[in-house]
Amino acid sequence: MDNAIYAGLTRQTSLMQEMQSIANNIANAATTGFRAEGMMFSEYVALTGPGEPSLSMGFGNVGLTSAAQGALTQTGGPFDLAVEGPGYFLVATPEGERLTRAGAFTPSANGDLVTAEGYNVLDAGGAPVFIPQGAGPVSIAPDGTISAGGQPVGQIGLVRPLDAEGMRRADGVRFEAPAGWEPELEGRMVQGFLEGSNVDPLIEVARMIEVSRAYELGQSLADREDERIRATIESVTR
Repeated sequence: MDNAIYAGLTRQTSLMQEMQSIANNIANAATTGFRAEGMMFSEYVALTGPGEPSLSMGFGNVGLTSAAQGALTQTGGPFDLAVEGPGYFLVATPEGERLTRAGAFTPSANGDLVTAEGYNVLDAGGAPVFIPQGAGPVSIAPDGTISAGGQPVGQIGLVRPLDAEGMRRADGVRFEAPAGWEPELEGRMVQGFLEGSNVDPLIEVARMIEVSRAYELGQSLADREDERIRATIESVTR
């Protein structure tokens, strides 16, 4: 296949991946704790042979997670928590420990603090957070310390990934941090609030238009290149 076709195909594939990312962002513009995703494009350079020019192609293969603060909405729920500033909650899922900004928690029947899906919320050491039943009103301090009836009974963990760019999206609002994490000291928790999605729909729509136009231009160039190759073959075979 002609090198120009290779370069065009990689460009179109990357633009399609970016369009999928934009569509996912728009679909989750109202999802609690959702983090918008962008795309990083890198250059791939390959040798085509001795004495031949190299082949350079753009490739979008890295998703970037936005760290922008989402809007906080007051709910009044004693176990609804929002993170103000940097940091993530730590939860245990069947696939392993995950980081999330979605803080709609509730006590389970046995007193464990869990997510809406039933996953345990963890402290900074990775242990489940327990809420004693009937111990009095529950308050949660900005550092995650839980008090029941005026007595501290535990602390919700707030962590940050050691490699923020290396985080992988496990699902809509949870992330895997292969490099590990450490306690977050700058962020704070706000009780009775939830953090909304940090997606800006206007920006995403503008991105969608820009990517759509770039894809159409790439398709036009591919069509012209195909016509050029066909004309060359026809002239040679006459």
